[in-house]
Amino acid sequence: MNNLIQDLKFGLRMLAKSPGFAAVAIVTLALGIGTNTAIFSVVNGVLLKPLPFPQPDRLVRLSEKSGQFNEMSVAYPNFLDWQRENKCFQQIAAYVTQDMVLTGQGEPEYLQGETVSANFFYVLGVKPLLGREFKADEDRQGGAPVAMLNYGLWKRRFGVDPSRL
Repeated sequence: MNNLIQDLKFGLRMLAKSPGFAAVAIVTLALGIGTNTAIFSVVNGVLLKPLPFPQPDRLVRLSEKSGQFNEMSVAYPNFLDWQRENKCFQQIAAYVTQDMVLTGQGEPEYLQGETVSANFFYVLGVKPLLGREFKADEDRQGGAPVAMLNYGLWKRRFGVDPSRL
C-alpha cells in the first residue's frame, strides 16, 4: 500500500512538471473512454440486447431484391402470394416505412410511420395499450383507414387523453 501511494505521488509530480503533456493525456483518455462507451452502447442495443418481443428468436425479416436494389420492401401482391402459399412460417406479416404528416389538431407534424398488415402485431406477439388491433377487413383495398399511435406521440400530441383520439 505504501508503494502505491509513493507511485501516485511520483506520477502527480511528473504530470505537474509538464502540464501540456498531462492535458493531452487526460483528453486522449477521455476521448478513448467516450468512444468505447458509445460503440459498446450501439453494439449492445443492436446485437446483444434481444428484441422487445416474446420469442424474438422466431422472428424473420424477408425482403426482395432487384437489379437496382440489394434489399427492398416486398411488393404487396407478392406479400399476398407469400401469405397464401406459406408452408414454413406460422404467420407472415408485412410493413413498410412511410413519411406522413399529422394534421387536424394543432400544427401539422412530420412523422415517420409504418403501414402494416392486419396481423402485424399478432405476429410480433404484442397488444395495443389501449384500443384494438387491426381487423382483417381493414387490410383490403377500399378498407376503412385506421391508425395506431405509439405512446410517445399519444403523450406529446394528445396528453395521454383517450377522449381526444
